[in-house]
Amino acid sequence: MKKILTVVGARPQFIKAAAISHVIRDLYPDKLQEDLLNTGQHYDDAMAGNFFNELDLPRARYNLGVGSGTHGAQTAAMLKGVEEVMLSEHYDGALVYGDTNSTLAGALAAAKLGIPLFHVEAGLRSFNRAMPEEINRIVSDQLSLRLFAPTITAMENLRREGYAEERIVMSGDVMLDNILNYNDKAKNGEHLPNRFILATVHRNFNTDCEERLKNILAGLCKAAERIGCEVVFPVHPRTRQRFDSMSDKSLLKNIRTVEPMSYLETLAALKGCGLVATDSGGLQKEAYFSGRSCLVLRPETEWSEIVTAGAATLTDADSTRIADEACRLWETRPKAPTEFGEGKAAVHIVEEILKNI
Repeated sequence: MKKILTVVGARPQFIKAAAISHVIRDLYPDKLQEDLLNTGQHYDDAMAGNFFNELDLPRARYNLGVGSGTHGAQTAAMLKGVEEVMLSEHYDGALVYGDTNSTLAGALAAAKLGIPLFHVEAGLRSFNRAMPEEINRIVSDQLSLRLFAPTITAMENLRREGYAEERIVMSGDVMLDNILNYNDKAKNGEHLPNRFILATVHRNFNTDCEERLKNILAGLCKAAERIGCEVVFPVHPRTRQRFDSMSDKSLLKNIRTVEPMSYLETLAALKGCGLVATDSGGLQKEAYFSGRSCLVLRPETEWSEIVTAGAATLTDADSTRIADEACRLWETRPKAPTEFGEGKAAVHIVEEILKNI
C-alpha cells in the first residue's frame, strides 16, 4: 500500500482535505493510506476542531501547534516540523492545498526530501505579488509533480508560465464536491436575522490598515441602512483584535459580530443571506456555489471566473462602491456554476495520485 502525507493548517484546507480523505477511505482503502498533518496555523478550536468533527475528517496523526506569527517565523517552524515528520517514516507522496504558509512549508519540505508533491488548487493567480498567498502559490506550483487546476483559467495560467502539459491536470474544484455533499446537512440558522449581509474580513492588508478597515465597515453600514438589513460578521481572531482597539465603535452600527462559524453554519448562513461581502477566496466560491452574489473586498481576485460570470464584483475598500454594489446585487441569484467541474474533483485527484506514486 502506498502512503501519502497531507499537510493542512487553515479552515479552507480542512474543508478541501475532507473531500479527498473521504474518497481515499471509501474507494481506495487497500491502495492508499493517508496520514494527516495539521500545522496548527488556525490554532483556535472554533476555527479548526469543529471542521474535523463536522466533516468527519480523520484526526490528524501529527499536530505541530505552530499558531500565529510573522510569515518567516511561522513558515520556518512549520518547515522544521513537517520535515521531521517526513523523515520519521517513508512517504510515497505529499499533498498540499491552496496558498497558505502551511502549503509552502509542506511543498518545500517534500521537494527538499525528494518526495513527489501534489498541489490542489494549482494555477490560481491574483497577479499581485504583494500578497503572501501569491508567492506561496507560485512556489508550490514550481515544486509540484502534478498540478491540479480547478478551472480552465487556472490551466491557462500554468500553460502561459511554461509548465509541461503532462504536469497539469484539470481536476475541477473539491469545494464544489463538498457543497454538493454537505449542503443538505447544514444547520437551519435559526439564530440568524431574516435579512442580512454575510461579511468576513481577515486579510492582513485589510485588517492591519486602519483606513481600509474603517472604509469597509463604513460601506457595510451604509449598505445595511439602505437595504434595511443587518450585517452578520463572523470575526477572525486577527480582526477581533482590531475591533477591540477601535476608538470609534459607531462603525460597528448595524453589524452583528459573531464567533467564527463552522463549515455547516457557514452553509446555513449562505442559504439565509441576501448577499456576501468578503476578502476570502474560499467564501467567494462558497457563495457562488450556493447561488449568492458576492462583494470582493479586494482590488483583485484569483477567482476571476466568478467576476466574469457576474456573480461577484470587486469593490476593494471603497465605502461608496461597497454600498452601491450591495444595493445592486442584493438578493440577486447567479446562475449555477459550470466553470468548476461536475463535483467529482476529489475522485479525479486521487486517481491521478495513484498513477504517479
